[in-house]
Parts: sequence; structure tokens; C-alpha cells
Amino acid sequence: MSHQIALAFEDGITRFIECNDDQTLADAAYQARINIPFDCRDGACGTCKSFCESGDYDEGEYIDDALTEEEAAEGYILTCQTKPHTDMVVQIATTSVLAKTGASTLVGTITELERLSESTVKFAVQIEDRESLQYLPGQYMNIAPPNADWHRSYSFSSGPSEDIVTFLVKLTRGGMMSEYLTDTSRVGDTLNLTGPMGSFFLREPVNPILLLAGGTGLAPVMSILEKLTEDELLDVPVRLIYGATFDHDLVELDKLDAFRDRLPDFDYFTVVSDPESNNERKGYVTQHMTDEEHLHDGEADVYLCGPPPMVEAVRTFLNDQPNPPGSFYYEKFSSAAGTPSAPTSEVTRSEKDGFESVSVSAPGIETGEIHRAKADSESQFNARLALELGVIELVINLLDEEDFAEFRQLAERANSFIDGDRITDSAAYIAANNDYHRFLFGRAGNDAMLQSYTNLNTVAAMDEALADADFIEPGIAQEHLDIIDAIEAKDMLRVRELLVSHNHHAISTMHKAIETS
Repeated sequence: MSHQIALAFEDGITRFIECNDDQTLADAAYQARINIPFDCRDGACGTCKSFCESGDYDEGEYIDDALTEEEAAEGYILTCQTKPHTDMVVQIATTSVLAKTGASTLVGTITELERLSESTVKFAVQIEDRESLQYLPGQYMNIAPPNADWHRSYSFSSGPSEDIVTFLVKLTRGGMMSEYLTDTSRVGDTLNLTGPMGSFFLREPVNPILLLAGGTGLAPVMSILEKLTEDELLDVPVRLIYGATFDHDLVELDKLDAFRDRLPDFDYFTVVSDPESNNERKGYVTQHMTDEEHLHDGEADVYLCGPPPMVEAVRTFLNDQPNPPGSFYYEKFSSAAGTPSAPTSEVTRSEKDGFESVSVSAPGIETGEIHRAKADSESQFNARLALELGVIELVINLLDEEDFAEFRQLAERANSFIDGDRITDSAAYIAANNDYHRFLFGRAGNDAMLQSYTNLNTVAAMDEALADADFIEPGIAQEHLDIIDAIEAKDMLRVRELLVSHNHHAISTMHKAIETS
């Protein structure tokens, strides 16, 4: 059985790894390419001594010189000996940088500064090593001027394939970034950008899409729309409701108009809450949302970026609908400051009133997703498909020969339990198949995406449906390998084709197992 281990480093960075119950924490961290301290591996030196905040475990064998009886009673462990019985949270006595798992920081040059309105500034940045920056539409970066002891989090407003990246900033009186952009910054200045971060990103567009933006929450929505224009297979309606407090807060309307021609089925309108507004629609976005045009009887995927009150209002509104959307993705932002010592993220998961949710909080920003809990496994596999397509785009240019060798070993391991159209060992196959599918999420080094994958119930659904089953769609084994070949060839069209086929075969296998049982 596999357990999730949160490794909390001294600099506030938290990384998540999977560890089998027959595997030590140190070995699992090494497999995930996180270099936590250890030396002897025999429980003799104490180099890997850490503190377990929560979770149950087998403490293994060690000598008193490495870990005293009093320390063990207090919750200290040796990661080279400890094997988990449950999920764990472990404090690691080093920084994420020394463990070689810190977020990457890039240097960029400001190429454009534009005051879009009295409340909004747009700036463009040319990244020195642009090829090393792979991000998904909707994600954000932590941005700081050189030598600053603070940063602010801003979502990309540009598409992932654009050479120059852009951001939108709401000007706040007394705000450090606001003052920098309006009083100090000049074209040619350099910035430090750390990331990408966040779990708010475009999933595979298989359902109608409703985009909701509040103020400069338009930025990630613009990035999503740019990405959708590159999708030659896009065949779902896309709608946007863009809300603002005042008329002057509405920006980039010419670009939104252009998307009507660039996308096959796109439309949008704006809503302004100021009662003195001259806008055609006044009030809040929820007052202008219709089921037929926007929610599609609960079948739409909803994406929202805006201030916390807007996010909470929309969440309540959607939950109160007769058929709430199956998937609601959100990002809410505030003016909270970020400093180098601030924690990178805090992850929470919950199930309540028929909904499953996961959120990732950082100073000034929170990203999350809420899914309507369904009994059928098909929704879980479709969600996995969307996540996998996203993470592949994130890592496709980062994988090396060692990665592909390890990836193929995981595929061969899963396939070793398949003989034609038969599963020879159901439990072993499910575990190995999970290792194969989660590999890229661990490789991406993105906590939010790994949490999103872990939050799915595919493994539990397979455990229940396949416990006594021996049939499997015969194409699955070859697809495990073909997917890797397509990723290595950087052929995203082929990757998508294979993943869709693989997902179809997985669902078919589940349905046949359920029918047989």
C-alpha cells in the first residue's frame, strides 16, 4: 500500500512524495529525487533524524547513539529506517535548496509597461532562459524586483507558447509592487520570477467551459483563452463573464472581442457592480448566469479567478443549483505579502455534502478545485485524463534519458501483470499501474498537481471493481509504452490520442468488471 508523505523543510517549502509501506522514507525521497539528509542507511549515525508531526509508522531498527529512547517517544524518527503505516507529515532538518527540490527562479527583463486604466498595469517580461519555463494556462509566478525581500504572486495573462510573458496588476494604494510599477520600474529593468505554481489551470476541454473573471483575475482567463485557440480539436462552447467593480476596471476588451473570431464558439459579456455604472449589465456575475447558456445542466466545467468574496459567492451560488457543475476550479487572490520566509503552500482536502475539494494556500493566493462526488468511476478516470494531459505539457521538455528509463520500467512492471486480455494479479497490477500514472506528477515537482492527482479516487475505484476480476482490455499494455514513446518524441497530438484511447480502455475494463461481478 502506498502512503502520502509531506516533507516540510526548514525554509517553509513542503514537498509531497509517495512511500510504500515496505519502503523507507529515505528511499522514497531518493526515488522522488529529493535529497533529504542521510549517510549510513543502517540506523547508526543519526544524520537523517527528523520529527514526525503526524502519522503512524514502523520505526525500524537503530542504535541509541543515532536516536535515543526519549527522542523516539517525542516523535523523532530516522528516515533511513522508518516505514509508513499511514500518511505522514515529517519535518526535515534542512532547507529545500540543499535537498535540491526548491522552486526554480528565472531572471527576466521588462520589455513593456502599459497603464491600461487608472486601476490596472500590464507588464511584459522576456525570460533569459525561456525554454526552461514550462507553465500551464492559469498558473502563476512569484515575482520580485532584484534584491527585494518580498514578492507578489501574479498569473500569466499570456499563453504558454508565447515568447514574451505578460501579467496584469491591480494598483493598490501603498502596495509595494504597485509603487514599484508606477514610480520606479522602467523598460529594461530585471525581475526575479519563481515558479510556475498553482493548481488553477485548464483541463482537457471535453465539457462546455464557463470562465469567470473578477478584475485582474482576467489574467489567467486570458492565458486559458490563448491556449484554447491552439486546440484544433476544440468542439465545446466557451463562455466568459467578466466582472468588475467600476467601469474603468474593465481592460483588454479588444482582445476579448478578437477571441470571438479566434475560437469556434466563444462569447462573453461584462458585469459592473457599481450602481452608477454605464455598463449594460450591473450587479454581480451570478445574477447574469443562466443554465442554458452557461451551466449546461451541470455539465459545464467552471473556472473562476477573482477576489475572495467573489469566489465564495459563486461557490455558494453553484452549490445551490439543482444540478451543480461537476467540476469547479478557482483561484482567489488578496493583497497579502509574500516574503522569502513565508511557507510556499498549505494543502487541505475535504469531503462534505456530496462534494470533494482540495485547496492549496500560499501568501496572497489560494487555488483549488471542487468536484461533485459521483459513484461512477468514469468521472474519476476522465479527471485523471485531464490532469495527465496538463502535467505532460508541463514536463515534456524537462524529461531526460534517466526519466524515460525509469518511466519505461514502471510501464513494464505494470505490464508484467497482464497476459493478453487477462490480469494475472489484480492487487499487484493496481499498485503498479498507479506508480506508472503518478510518475510524471512526482517528476513535475508541483505540489498542487500531485495533490490533485492524489485526490482522485481511481485507485479505490479499481480496488473495488477489479478485486475479483481478471479481464483487461488488451490494448492497455501497449498503450503504456506507446504513451512514453509519444512523450519522448514530443508529439502532443499523438499523446492526446493515446491517452484518450487509454482512458476509454480503462473505463471499458471497469465497466466489464462491474457487469461481471
